Amino acid sequence: MALAVAAKISKGIMTGTQLICDDNSGAKIVEVIGVLATRPRLRRQPSAGIGDVVIVAVKKGKPEMVKKKERALIIRQRKEFRRGKERVRFEDNACTIIDENGLPKATEIKGAAAREIAERFPKVVAIASSVV
Repeated sequence: MALAVAAKISKGIMTGTQLICDDNSGAKIVEVIGVLATRPRLRRQPSAGIGDVVIVAVKKGKPEMVKKKERALIIRQRKEFRRGKERVRFEDNACTIIDENGLPKATEIKGAAAREIAERFPKVVAIASSVV
């Protein structure tokens, strides 16, 4: 059973969005091709926010990673979201590559990660350089 995210996350990332892969797994830029755990609505693109797991296609990176499909976790988004009474936004959209169990494939996340993913994915937050 998946835990709920503490803040009200607005969904700012849709299919087709290109994200920075902010870890050392070998992927540099990925494109969202699907969102896990969403219910479809007629003629509506699936969207995701911080803490959501998406299916991505690797566009740039190491040659053995390019053109591969992976699961990724959204750790930052440009669209502002509410955290209590304040609004939080980051300067870029970023993700990290994870496996089917929610464990990161990388050993280090270079940038900041949002605090909202700490309860659901503690291993991802443990390798992040900072948590905002």
